[in-house]
Amino acid sequence: MLKHLSSEERRTLANRGALKRKNPEKIRLSVHRSGRHIEIQAIDDTRGHTICAASSKEKDFKGKGWNVAGAEMVGKVFAERASKAKITDNCYFDRGGYRYHGRVKALCEAIRAGGVRI
Repeated sequence: MLKHLSSEERRTLANRGALKRKNPEKIRLSVHRSGRHIEIQAIDDTRGHTICAASSKEKDFKGKGWNVAGAEMVGKVFAERASKAKITDNCYFDRGGYRYHGRVKALCEAIRAGGVRI
């Protein structure tokens, strides 16, 4: 079924599935990291809706999302939006197969510093 995917892509999908099974009622904070940008979304998997999101592609972050400082800025903005949406307590972090290091770690720590419990 998944033979066309690389082993890395299969592992990412398997990890995401395991997280969803372990946390069925919680909101998933999903991260996507590229060479230039970092994005995070709060997703309610039971309804299939994105509650809030933040990205370094927004106008406020023009040219600032490619390093650790930019990831921290995105995390702070996301924490503000998450607190407005009242999702500060019931969520878990889906790092999407990326190592918890560098920009991903800085993003998560900034979200935690903003008052969201992960």
